[in-house]
Amino acid sequence: VFKRSRHGSIYLMRNTVKTDTLKPSPGKSPGTRPEDEAEGKAPQREKWASKLDFVLSVAGGFVGLGNVWRFPYLCYKNGGGAFLIPYFIFLFGGGLPVFFLEVALGQFTSEGGITCWGKLCPIFTGIGYASIVIVSLLNIYYIVILAWGLYYLLQCFQHELPWARCRHSWNTANCVEDTVRKNKSLWLSANVTSLTNLTSPVTEFWERNVLSISSGIDEVGGLKWELALCLLAVWIICFFCIWKGVKSTGKVVYFTATFPFLMLIVLLVRGVTLPGAAEGIKFYLYPNLTRLKDPEVWIDAGTQIFFSYAICLGAMTSLGSYNKYKYNCYRDCMLLGCLNSGTSFVSGFAIFSVLGFMGFLYHMPFFLCLSGPGLAFIAYPKAVTMMPLPTVWAILFFIMLLLLGLDSQFVEVEGQITSLVDLYPSLLRKGYRREIFIAVICVISYLLGLTMVTKGGMYVFQLFDYYAASGVCLLWVAFFECVAVAWVYGADNFYDAIEDMIGYRPNGWMKWSWMLITPVLCVGCFVFSLVKYKPLTYNKFYEYPDWSIGLGWALALASMISASPAGPQRHPHLHQTQPHHRRNYYVRLSKRDSYILPLLSSPMGDPVFPLVPHPSPPFLSLALH
Repeated sequence: VFKRSRHGSIYLMRNTVKTDTLKPSPGKSPGTRPEDEAEGKAPQREKWASKLDFVLSVAGGFVGLGNVWRFPYLCYKNGGGAFLIPYFIFLFGGGLPVFFLEVALGQFTSEGGITCWGKLCPIFTGIGYASIVIVSLLNIYYIVILAWGLYYLLQCFQHELPWARCRHSWNTANCVEDTVRKNKSLWLSANVTSLTNLTSPVTEFWERNVLSISSGIDEVGGLKWELALCLLAVWIICFFCIWKGVKSTGKVVYFTATFPFLMLIVLLVRGVTLPGAAEGIKFYLYPNLTRLKDPEVWIDAGTQIFFSYAICLGAMTSLGSYNKYKYNCYRDCMLLGCLNSGTSFVSGFAIFSVLGFMGFLYHMPFFLCLSGPGLAFIAYPKAVTMMPLPTVWAILFFIMLLLLGLDSQFVEVEGQITSLVDLYPSLLRKGYRREIFIAVICVISYLLGLTMVTKGGMYVFQLFDYYAASGVCLLWVAFFECVAVAWVYGADNFYDAIEDMIGYRPNGWMKWSWMLITPVLCVGCFVFSLVKYKPLTYNKFYEYPDWSIGLGWALALASMISASPAGPQRHPHLHQTQPHHRRNYYVRLSKRDSYILPLLSSPMGDPVFPLVPHPSPPFLSLALH
């Protein structure tokens, strides 16, 4: 039965086919049915046990370390409150539209980050492979931060915080303890004629004890066994969080996604009650509108949005693929977007109120230039040593840090696993094969991550962070995602699919963002990023050798080349062994006035699928064959 939609597209109504309710068999992984195993079929796909499972999983996935240590720093660096102008432009013009696009695409196709594109428009299957390359590299190095955090947390359970004094074996003669007198003037406890080489105990603990950092990436050095064991521990935790699929992930996030928010509120209340907190918040928010003339401000805003929303990694598509077909993903995506950006904004008050307290004691804002690891492992640990009950506040801070990072890590690994398993469902969804496959991925990632817990590991870590999952890569992938959905599949066709799922059409700004605003923002930010490109340095002094810069660009190009239409192709329907299991159907209404579009079936009953009724450009015909 054919039917015409409100904008002229023609729909095909398919009859509902009743299927057995998914019931896990005893001793089998979720989604495995005895009849599937007997007939060699791919087990049915899991679904979230409740709506809250999906919401908390997404919240845990993109509310991470970047919200706590990167966004506040970027606000301070790029004009304070003025930075919010480009931030919100990229949020509404790029972040939210692409985030919703990925979740809706996963829900519509019930596929992970690779096979969803094979069903929508096969010529852009490379987008999925690009996302897998990025998230695989990201999973290798992001978890190293958790290893550092776990090491710090374990060191807190001592009589005195080890980074508070200069009395340890790793300290040098240049280590000087800072003491504040009652008149709040700083004095140094040694007779020193030159202040240029002085270091603080917290800096020496970080560089000489935790990292034992070498002179450069050419000198990798031996393993830091304490960090290697911490890295192993967090990988084991990550494995057991996801090994049973969304049934286990959906329950873990009830704690890991909510507890960090409680810790953030506690730290916020404590921070704003410290002396000097108002001055720190002023540094955070005071608007400097002249900074908006600098293209780097806009680049920082764009890359921060794409990082903080965990888009272009395949993770959001994979999480959306476990939704029921009629789930209202549009409503929850908008609410989750408010939660994500709101968390970033509020965390700035928690962090900068504490840093303002340090400025009040030292009468100098030198610590405000710290970001990333420097903020988490130098500035904040130093600040807690000046508070009453420093051990308590240090433990709370590093627990929050661990849970924020752990959430993001296992959600991204889940997205990686889902995308790869969906490539070969008949092989990897049976029995315990999925669990074994997850274990193999975790072991390989752990072994590769060991290069970052050596004495030269920080240089390797920064190389991955700067190139492998850079903003340039994410912008490139986001551009092709919008082109594939809005210009190849058709924005109106995708809106029809969304209407069939949620019962109404989203606001029109989503469609215009996919068609025009997001691609323009991505291209502009991408071009400016290349124009303003600066070779990677460490601590602004160490310059990476040419061979390492070449390696970094190779990591970046591995994903960027895959995302283009010339990247790897895969047609899912060619890999189906049972004809009646094929979920891609093609209908040509007329030889002259229409081209083929895929019809995606859904187990939710009576889905409606759009067909193109008017002439399409030749490249659309190629894309859809």
